[in-house]
Amino acid sequence: MIITIAPQATSEERAQLMVQICRIVGNQSPITTTYMNKHEIIALDAAQVDAQAQALLEQQPAVKCIHTLKTPYQLVSRKFQAESSCIEIGKTHGSTSTSIGGEHTPIVIAGPCAVESREQLLSTARAVKNAGAQILRGGAFKPRTSPYQFQGLGLEGLHMLAEARELTGLPVITEVMEPAMAEVVAEYADILQIGARNMQNYPLLLAAGRHSQKLPVLLKRGLSSTLDEWLLAAEYIVAAGNPNVILCERGIRSYDPQTRNVLDLTCVPLLHELTHLPVIVDPSHATGKRELVPAMSRAGIAAEADGLIIETHLNPNTALCDGRQSITPAQLERIIHEMRLLSAIIRDEKQLTGVA
Repeated sequence: MIITIAPQATSEERAQLMVQICRIVGNQSPITTTYMNKHEIIALDAAQVDAQAQALLEQQPAVKCIHTLKTPYQLVSRKFQAESSCIEIGKTHGSTSTSIGGEHTPIVIAGPCAVESREQLLSTARAVKNAGAQILRGGAFKPRTSPYQFQGLGLEGLHMLAEARELTGLPVITEVMEPAMAEVVAEYADILQIGARNMQNYPLLLAAGRHSQKLPVLLKRGLSSTLDEWLLAAEYIVAAGNPNVILCERGIRSYDPQTRNVLDLTCVPLLHELTHLPVIVDPSHATGKRELVPAMSRAGIAAEADGLIIETHLNPNTALCDGRQSITPAQLERIIHEMRLLSAIIRDEKQLTGVA
């Protein structure tokens, strides 16, 4: 259940409403207060509110309206917010701003899997900008399957990402792996990434929702997660106070070793029906093979993804992390060119047919 607070409600009326809610659901049930679309929102478990109790809440002077949704996720549901969310990137650290979602042209996030050195990152940043990418990616902290693999440069890598942003004007995205680091990473990044292994790390989700700058969060799908589990993970972030969530399909685990994962492009149009959040596609992690990245990038855009995130390296064969799935800047430029052509065709076709 989502209760929208009337803008003119006084503090006394708000307090009276909270007392009434606590009487209905009890003090042990979570009650979330947040802001969406400039409205104060209270979300709670609808199963604990019967028709009579809902009628009492609707009579409260602080209540503007009440939405009762049947989906387990509420704030991220398309049934709660019909219009697609548009998330602005780069407002905080002085980079060139761009937007993801809504009616905007799909964006491209590109860069190396890991920040390896200052020279490597700055050279790659220039190259991906020249290729047409709008956002620079690079891992300062790298969760690896083996504890003996390269784990990233840590805080030094964050400093390099900030320098790359200053040099190119590109907003940067990097992964945050633990709740205590959310504020630190937000000092350097424009987007916080939560990786597939951490999709259900609930303390981390809450930290990403509560951090002071409310930077956008890129939430990758878990290795074997259902769409409901993924959307409920996004709900944690939004309910904690940060509505700026971007979903990233990066492939799900299968039994076939020919590709790293299986890219579930069915989820892209389905998510557009289920949620108002932007959805982007990661063809690099999904396939694990650079020769498959161009085709799956085209497929992602044809499925009407709001963008792509692509691992790009100046010399993929020497990369310290995920070189096999990384492409070159020249290949990235061709992918972006094809993406723009496809996106224009889809936009023009919608205009001709009147499809929203």
